[in-house]
Amino acid sequence: MLPNRMNITKQTEEHLKKLKQFTGISPNVSARIAFFRSIESGFKCTNTTTVKLDGALVLDKVTWLGDTQLVTELMMKMHYPDLKGRELMAAWAAHVEDGIASIRNNKQLIKLSTNL
Repeated sequence: MLPNRMNITKQTEEHLKKLKQFTGISPNVSARIAFFRSIESGFKCTNTTTVKLDGALVLDKVTWLGDTQLVTELMMKMHYPDLKGRELMAAWAAHVEDGIASIRNNKQLIKLSTNL
């Protein structure tokens, strides 16, 4: 399963922080939304070894995933049955990065909610 301490790329972290400034949604909640948007779109991470997780925002798994922890881990295992630990975390981070692209430009909470 996913490691207990997880981080994301620096670029994704910046997008999550900007989204928080505009909408008030915390980075961990918007990361959950982004992850599931990416899963719904059919995105598949092909190379987890090149993902550089250089963000400073390192949170524990429970904080990142919240009530969606079980579902998120099951989805990751279903999509990536051969990955474990850091590679699985890199795939999760790639999904968050992919999903944040579709919601990062929302300047108001009402616009974000209508786009979901």
